[in-house]
Amino acid sequence: MATRASSGKVLNAIAKNVPWLMGGAADLTPSTKTLLTFEDAAGNFQAGNYRPRNLRFGVREHAMGAILNGLSHCKVRPYGATFLVFSDYMRPSIRLAALMEIPVIYVFTHDSIGVGEDGPTHQPVEQLAALRAIPGLVVIRPADANETAEAWRMAMELHQPTALALSRQNLPTLDRAKYGPAGGLRRGAYVLADAESGDPEVLLMASGSEVALCLEAFERLTAEGVRARLVSVPSWELFERQDETYRSTVLPPAVVARVAVEQAVGQGWERYVGPGGAIVGMETFGASAPIKDVQRHFGFTVEDVVAAARAQIEAAL
Repeated sequence: MATRASSGKVLNAIAKNVPWLMGGAADLTPSTKTLLTFEDAAGNFQAGNYRPRNLRFGVREHAMGAILNGLSHCKVRPYGATFLVFSDYMRPSIRLAALMEIPVIYVFTHDSIGVGEDGPTHQPVEQLAALRAIPGLVVIRPADANETAEAWRMAMELHQPTALALSRQNLPTLDRAKYGPAGGLRRGAYVLADAESGDPEVLLMASGSEVALCLEAFERLTAEGVRARLVSVPSWELFERQDETYRSTVLPPAVVARVAVEQAVGQGWERYVGPGGAIVGMETFGASAPIKDVQRHFGFTVEDVVAAARAQIEAAL
């Protein structure tokens, strides 16, 4: 299930119990899965009909962001949605929300080159780094439906703006009986899968859709006798709030062989992979092609991740 789809289900479930939660999208409601459909909220909020909680902002992201800020001051819990690549249009409004420390929720879908045939104009590359650069904004990029539910729960609890980065493409829902619990999202990063015995030889880390890719690489490395650890890193901001003991437990300083994987520019991942670590990321804009072809072209395959991990292990010897 795409995380935008699971987000839509979670949003409706929350809104049924939080009557002051309302919002909409910049003319992208169906694509961002942000329509409230249950009886007490369905329909469009408009003059003469104030019961519905769906706002039609139109194609104007900056104005939408400004309206969300105003609604927040009216004790409404507002959310606004668009494609991640269009977050640039509303950046000044997001910056003010962060400056004022108001709890606006941004739902940014179509979060990577996984957009595929829509091409480079609609494939966000630099946007995640740009959003992470805003002080006071919490950016969360969940890996599956369970992490998405936790992301929404976290966003509702925070007293500051939160940006959710969600996939267009379907992603596997990870078996939490086998892998780490999704509640680890609340701490920003957590061990999803680990070596059966002994200290890991290499750390794999990723956010969003790339977690499933790294999980395949982890399983292959494990089958080949490599002691690997996979860390899901949905939110840098939440992880940085954890104490040094927790952060060192998740990312042991003694393990210098590290690989970060994200379908975006690698800027910022250096803080986690270190000066000698590898970042499997984007260095150019994307391309228009089926998703598998795009990912293969830009080096986001299991083989690429495994090769990067092996190169890191060899370099650390």
